[in-house]
Amino acid sequence: MESNFDQDMINAIFKFVWSKKAIDREKIEDADTSKAEGYAGTSKRNRSTSANPNAARLSCQLLTLFVTEAVQRAATIAEAEGGDKIEPTHLERVLPQLF
Repeated sequence: MESNFDQDMINAIFKFVWSKKAIDREKIEDADTSKAEGYAGTSKRNRSTSANPNAARLSCQLLTLFVTEAVQRAATIAEAEGGDKIEPTHLERVLPQLF
Protein backbone atom coordinates (compact mmCIF):
# COMPACT_ATOMS: atom_id res chain seq x y z
CA MET A 1 0.00 0.00 0.00
CA GLU A 2 1.34 3.38 -0.99
CA SER A 3 1.18 6.04 1.71
CA ASN A 4 0.18 9.60 0.87
CA PHE A 5 1.86 11.01 3.97
CA ASP A 6 5.52 12.02 3.99
CA GLN A 7 7.39 9.78 6.42
CA ASP A 8 9.80 12.55 7.42
CA MET A 9 6.90 14.88 8.22
CA ILE A 10 5.19 12.25 10.39
CA ASN A 11 8.49 11.55 12.15
CA ALA A 12 8.94 15.30 12.79
CA ILE A 13 5.42 15.51 14.24
CA PHE A 14 6.14 12.55 16.53
CA LYS A 15 9.40 14.15 17.71
CA PHE A 16 7.63 17.45 18.38
CA VAL A 17 4.95 15.73 20.48
CA TRP A 18 7.53 13.62 22.33
CA SER A 19 9.62 16.73 23.11
CA LYS A 20 6.58 18.63 24.37
CA LYS A 21 5.54 15.71 26.59
CA ALA A 22 9.11 15.46 27.96
CA ILE A 23 9.08 19.17 28.84
CA ASP A 24 5.69 18.81 30.53
CA ARG A 25 6.95 15.76 32.44
CA GLU A 26 10.05 17.67 33.59
CA LYS A 27 7.89 20.54 34.85
CA ILE A 28 5.81 18.10 36.90
CA GLU A 29 8.93 16.36 38.22
CA ASP A 30 10.53 19.72 39.09
CA ALA A 31 7.44 20.71 41.04
CA ASP A 32 7.40 17.36 42.85
CA THR A 33 11.12 17.37 43.66
CA SER A 34 11.06 20.95 44.89
CA LYS A 35 8.52 19.84 47.50
CA ALA A 36 10.42 16.71 48.49
CA GLU A 37 13.57 16.70 50.58
CA GLY A 38 16.83 15.14 49.43
CA TYR A 39 16.32 15.57 45.68
CA ALA A 40 18.12 18.88 45.23
CA GLY A 41 21.14 17.32 43.52
CA THR A 42 19.39 15.16 40.93
CA SER A 43 20.00 15.81 37.26
CA LYS A 44 17.81 15.23 34.25
CA ARG A 45 18.94 13.17 31.30
CA ASN A 46 18.09 14.65 27.94
CA ARG A 47 17.95 11.87 25.44
CA SER A 48 16.98 11.97 21.84
CA THR A 49 13.95 9.95 20.86
CA SER A 50 13.55 8.52 17.41
CA ALA A 51 11.08 6.28 15.66
CA ASN A 52 11.99 3.08 13.94
CA PRO A 53 11.71 3.69 10.17
CA ASN A 54 9.31 0.76 9.84
CA ALA A 55 7.13 2.20 12.59
CA ALA A 56 7.07 5.60 10.87
CA ARG A 57 6.17 3.97 7.55
CA LEU A 58 3.38 1.98 9.23
CA SER A 59 2.09 5.15 10.92
CA CYS A 60 1.90 6.83 7.51
CA GLN A 61 -0.07 3.91 6.11
CA LEU A 62 -2.46 3.93 9.08
CA LEU A 63 -3.01 7.67 8.71
CA THR A 64 -3.77 7.16 5.02
CA LEU A 65 -6.35 4.48 5.88
CA PHE A 66 -7.89 6.65 8.60
CA VAL A 67 -8.22 9.74 6.40
CA THR A 68 -9.51 7.74 3.43
CA GLU A 69 -12.19 6.08 5.57
CA ALA A 70 -13.21 9.40 7.14
CA VAL A 71 -13.55 11.08 3.76
CA GLN A 72 -15.52 8.17 2.29
CA ARG A 73 -17.95 8.18 5.22
CA ALA A 74 -18.31 11.97 5.08
CA ALA A 75 -18.97 11.75 1.33
CA THR A 76 -21.73 9.21 1.97
CA ILE A 77 -23.39 11.59 4.43
CA ALA A 78 -23.03 14.54 2.05
CA GLU A 79 -24.55 12.52 -0.78
CA ALA A 80 -27.44 11.34 1.42
CA GLU A 81 -28.19 14.99 2.21
CA GLY A 82 -28.22 15.85 -1.48
CA GLY A 83 -24.94 17.74 -1.42
CA ASP A 84 -22.04 17.39 -3.81
CA LYS A 85 -19.47 18.81 -1.43
CA ILE A 86 -18.10 17.49 1.88
CA GLU A 87 -18.55 20.08 4.61
CA PRO A 88 -16.71 20.16 7.95
CA THR A 89 -19.92 19.12 9.71
CA HIS A 90 -19.93 15.89 7.70
CA LEU A 91 -16.45 15.04 8.97
CA GLU A 92 -17.42 16.04 12.51
CA ARG A 93 -20.22 13.49 12.41
CA VAL A 94 -18.06 10.57 11.27
CA LEU A 95 -15.00 11.13 13.47
CA PRO A 96 -16.56 9.66 16.64
CA GLN A 97 -17.26 6.48 14.64
CA LEU A 98 -13.57 6.10 13.86
CA PHE A 99 -12.24 6.26 17.41
